[in-house]
This record gives sequence, structure tokens and C-alpha cells, in this order.
Amino acid sequence: MKQDAFRMSLLLDYYGSLLTEKQKAYFDLYYNQDLSLSEIAEQEGISRQGVHDAVSRTEAILSDMERATGCVARDQQLRSAVGIIAAAAQELSHHEDPTVRENAARILSAVSSVKE
Repeated sequence: MKQDAFRMSLLLDYYGSLLTEKQKAYFDLYYNQDLSLSEIAEQEGISRQGVHDAVSRTEAILSDMERATGCVARDQQLRSAVGIIAAAAQELSHHEDPTVRENAARILSAVSSVKE
């Protein structure tokens, strides 16, 4: 557990609405608030093993959802592609041909709307 906290936090952001309130709470405390299993157990009044099981099940649920839908991976690919497109359009915005500059501005405007 806690091998890839950033990835797990992303999965929680995307698929958290599919979890129970307790699953979300334990997962958030463990990954986002960086509490230990023992600290969560003490705070929630359950056993450390109970927290471990809940967090492990939640990791499996979130990972299964990502395998089935691929939303996080697609979003990361989209963000990367948008960055590449924006950088290329930015370079073209300094071109001597006004038509090229105009097209670059349109591309940058479209990229900006996608980022919002």
C-alpha cells in the first residue's frame, strides 16, 4: 500500500463518487492526509486490520474502475497532447505569415477552452 499515492489520489478524484462514505473517508485519511493505519483506526474506533482491509478493498475497486474505463490514463494523454499542441501553436504565433499567425491564435484559443 501507499506505493503510488499520487495515482491513488487521482483515482479517488475520478471514481470517488462510486465509493461509500466510509471508504472515501479512510482512503482520504490514508492517502491524502497521510495518516497511518493505526492513527485512522484509533480515530475511527475500529481495528488497524479493519482499516487495512477497507483501504485495500478501496484500492482494488478504484484500480478495477480505471482498468475498465481508462479515464485517468486518457485524461493524462489528453493533457500531454494539449501541451504539445499549445507549444507548437505558440511557436507558430511568431511566424512572418499573418495567416499562420491567425491560425496559431485560433489553435491557442481552442487549447485554452479545453484547459478550462
